[in-house]
Amino acid sequence: MVAPTTRPYISAPMTRRFTRLAWTAATFTYLLVILGAIVRITGSGLGCGEHWPLCNGKLLPPLDLPTMIEYGHRLAAAAVSGLVTALAAYAWWLRQGAGSPKGVPDGPGERFSPDRTAYVALGLLVVQVLLGAVTVELSLPPWTVILHLGTAMLLLATLIVAAKLTPGAARPTRAGLLALGLGFVTVLFGALTANLGAASACLGFPLCNGQVVPAGNYLQHIHWVHRLLAYTLFGYVWWWALRSKKRGAWYAVALVTVQVAVAAAMVLLALPPLLQAAHVAVGAAVWGGLVLAIL
Repeated sequence: MVAPTTRPYISAPMTRRFTRLAWTAATFTYLLVILGAIVRITGSGLGCGEHWPLCNGKLLPPLDLPTMIEYGHRLAAAAVSGLVTALAAYAWWLRQGAGSPKGVPDGPGERFSPDRTAYVALGLLVVQVLLGAVTVELSLPPWTVILHLGTAMLLLATLIVAAKLTPGAARPTRAGLLALGLGFVTVLFGALTANLGAASACLGFPLCNGQVVPAGNYLQHIHWVHRLLAYTLFGYVWWWALRSKKRGAWYAVALVTVQVAVAAAMVLLALPPLLQAAHVAVGAAVWGGLVLAIL
């Protein structure tokens, strides 16, 4: 007869504290993505010069508008760093069973220590901080800015998973993972479009300069690929929601629909900064919604 396994028992209040901390870190990461977009849209990426981690060589620099925007972004990044580090430390503490009685056998209704997702978030945070430093030191080359955003999106997804994942949860379906992958590629192409200056390369909506296949330069092609990916994601999440009939999939449909509407207004109104920021904010919400929908 095999003896029952024993693992540290984690009380419901401790589990709730871990979940709240994960949601707080995810919320701040989402706000950080939006602040990063505002930095790009306002041209404030070098508001702190080429100094990192200091701002213009100082801990508290003179705050003209570009410096305030960039410095605010860095302060938000510092808050995210603290929250993610605290989450990983708390996950380790819970996994050690600190503060809880040990030797409780597995059984229904028991809450055990979280998985290692918080450690993955900490690793992504380290990569994100290094990319931020490289981006500033190299004076904002597009490839580092795009990687910086991509890593931020992965960090956001990992924190949502840490907050939502419970023992015995069902695995995501292949259809849901495909929606998530398509959403991630669409986000990266959106970042590529914005950072290469291709946002204004395609006029009109839904076509690119009135053409199904634009005959212009590579900037039009990059922009058009981003739009085609967005149209594909729009159609796919509708098919996914109709097929799965899951509430989360319908939330994703609503968010993608809003995003397409914001994108159309942004293009037709000649890229006003407020709509550019809204486009990033809703895009990040679409990504988070897709992560939630597959859990």
